[in-house]
Amino acid sequence: NSAVVAYVRTLDLWGRSGKFDIILPYTRADGSAKLAREGRTRKVSGFNDPRLRFSMLLYGAPALSLEEFRDYTPDIIVGTSLEVTPPLGQYDSDKLLNIGTNRWSFKPELGVSKAWGPLTFELATGVRFYTDNNDFLDGRTLQVKPILSVQGHLIYSITPGIWLGFNGLYYTGGGGIIDGNRGESLKDARVGVTLAVPINRYNSVKLYGSTHVE
Repeated sequence: NSAVVAYVRTLDLWGRSGKFDIILPYTRADGSAKLAREGRTRKVSGFNDPRLRFSMLLYGAPALSLEEFRDYTPDIIVGTSLEVTPPLGQYDSDKLLNIGTNRWSFKPELGVSKAWGPLTFELATGVRFYTDNNDFLDGRTLQVKPILSVQGHLIYSITPGIWLGFNGLYYTGGGGIIDGNRGESLKDARVGVTLAVPINRYNSVKLYGSTHVE
């Protein structure tokens, strides 16, 4: 179970729209397993690794004031982002189940969107790269292969500020290697729905749900 606090700052970057995010999750986790027929349990809580993300629109969507934004009609937009995750979360090297990862990760991403009146389609792809965790389970080395992800969103604007989105995500890769022993790679697809409702002029609430797809 996780709760997330985030700070988002929009930027004017040489006339282009930009954004900087700081995302800080707090997690409580518990698990149980059997090792050599003996039961083991683990309960832990603490802060995850924070995520720092910088994004910038390269084509379309110039930086606008609130007055200019009211009359702006989007068409084709192309943007890019870089997310960095430093190893600052809660971590115990003698435990398998952890909240932090004790490694850096970097995710460059490229996205494009196209608007047709109240309907917008978005498509983005990125690759997450990981550094090694050299203190995994009492000094072992954990290496993780890059993860490729592709996501799409179909968004319908109901009224100004209220929108409904249908989301899809596919990712593959990320196989772990522990001291040279290779594990299985990941592969999954998910679909979900997002509803955004404004609270006031500057804030809104997003309701989100997703499920695994075979």
